[in-house]
Amino acid sequence: MSHMCSTKDIGELFIGKPDELVLIFDALAEVTSDWEPNSYGASVNTIIFTSKKAWLIIKPMSKQLDIKFYNDQRLESELLYKVTTFGKKYTHHIRLSSVEELSADVFYLLQLGHQYSLK
Repeated sequence: MSHMCSTKDIGELFIGKPDELVLIFDALAEVTSDWEPNSYGASVNTIIFTSKKAWLIIKPMSKQLDIKFYNDQRLESELLYKVTTFGKKYTHHIRLSSVEELSADVFYLLQLGHQYSLK
């Protein structure tokens, strides 16, 4: 498995993207800031949140944020855009294009991903 680090600024990932995506990211960063341990930084095309390991990967797309998190169980929710397997875990994707799409249910799913990362 390869790994590439980058000194890219998070703001660079949002160049040419709708301002709404920045607002969604800011809200995600604010809510998850109390979940310890938790830090984030920019990679080549994504923002990676880590606790003991990477638990949340956010990719700014042309009109949406693709928000990917992991869990050892396949979660069921209408909010999930897609679910795939990755080794012995599941990757869950949520796609958001407006702040209004953020909800307690979105944060609950993300919290499940954070809790899984602490195992």
